[in-house]
Amino acid sequence: MKQEFAIVDIETTGGNPGDGGGITEVAIVIHDGNKIIDSYQTLINPERFIPGFITGLTGIDSNMVADAPTFFEVAEEIFRILENRVFIAHNVNFDYTFIQKALEKANINYKAPKLCTVKLSRKVFPGYKSYSLGRICEHLDIPISARHRAFGDAEATAILFGKIYQKDPASVQGMLKKNNGEAFLPPNIAKDKFTELPEATGVYFFHDAHGQVIYVGKALNIKSRFKGHFSGDSKSKAKLNLKNEIHDVSWELTGSEFLAYLIELHEIKRLWPKYNKSQKFVSTTWGIVQYEDNSGFIRFQVSKVKPSQLCVRQFESHGDAWKFMLEAVEKYELCPKLCGIQKSNDGCYDYATKQCKGACSGQEKAEQYNLRVFDFLNKLSGEDGTLIIKEKGRNTSEETALLFEKGMFIGYSFINKEDELGGPETLLEQIPKIKPYQESKYILRSFLPKLNFKNIVLVK
Repeated sequence: MKQEFAIVDIETTGGNPGDGGGITEVAIVIHDGNKIIDSYQTLINPERFIPGFITGLTGIDSNMVADAPTFFEVAEEIFRILENRVFIAHNVNFDYTFIQKALEKANINYKAPKLCTVKLSRKVFPGYKSYSLGRICEHLDIPISARHRAFGDAEATAILFGKIYQKDPASVQGMLKKNNGEAFLPPNIAKDKFTELPEATGVYFFHDAHGQVIYVGKALNIKSRFKGHFSGDSKSKAKLNLKNEIHDVSWELTGSEFLAYLIELHEIKRLWPKYNKSQKFVSTTWGIVQYEDNSGFIRFQVSKVKPSQLCVRQFESHGDAWKFMLEAVEKYELCPKLCGIQKSNDGCYDYATKQCKGACSGQEKAEQYNLRVFDFLNKLSGEDGTLIIKEKGRNTSEETALLFEKGMFIGYSFINKEDELGGPETLLEQIPKIKPYQESKYILRSFLPKLNFKNIVLVK
């Protein structure tokens, strides 16, 4: 039996099949590789409101579909037309997912080989700036009888497919081969672009049709991570939208995973890409607040950090801050009550067991107690000074210098190992500075246990 192709276009109420987007029109044009041999079209009652902007785009309003069949009523007929044929559409994942989900709701399991005419057009007719249906049809002199109506777009897509098949049938068959290595690619990313991606550590950027960065990520292997974004069967709205919107990929190699984490954070904070959510939001941090009471004792309190509040140290969670303060009480013989750990009207419980020297009970003067507090604060000052951390570079002949100030990442530089750099102060002057972000403190803390301390230099 000769292979046949079902070229599909649908109109919807918007959204996606998972959150209630409804189909308002379906058109299917059957092609045998040489010519159009059959067609089907119908309006669909989506059983929901059609937004005004959709009506403005398609011309379909609620009155037009009031007497149309629901998808459930025509599901069997649509399935029979699609069955045993290759599913084709312009940006195929959109139409295919809607149809598949709608058939699933009608208790019909549908799975078919599929082809995308955006990908095929890029391969067979390279060099155009845009491969939207309107643009590619304009370039190839293909008329569209009714733009943004299902049959008009499906008919134009069928003519486009005919031109593709006539010029390069091998490309069509090649894309149909199972596991051909290209099926996962977004419609606007050519195989050549994927081939260029490095199998190395760094940060990558997804761009939309206007060059705007819409996603920033990090990876030990950028090429492998890119494939992971778009492989699998996830039908989430965000993943489908990202797959359709991405038009280009760029990257920055870092060599160091540590640096990749830091640059990813910095670029997300700088660019606020629409598909990065986890690091867009200002995180609630906890801190240790220092103040002096009426008796001259320096006290501490674990609390949420306010923008105007000065803290001796900030933490990602209340538990981390509390644990740090408990360790400081034990190491520097501080009073638990004056450190906000114990609440009592009288002295702290530790005074009764002689673990506290009695600052909370009038048994120790503020001047004497504060000496130990100053030891604690001096230790914190040393930890929060300026650090240079050396990490591996992008190749064996270089290394990376990461600059931190008060625990925050403020710059980096790639250095040739053979260059004479002088001391830490000289290196410090050579590292370009960038805007610091509080969240980089958490990255530093997570990587510190993995670092060789010979590569950590306290500048001041």
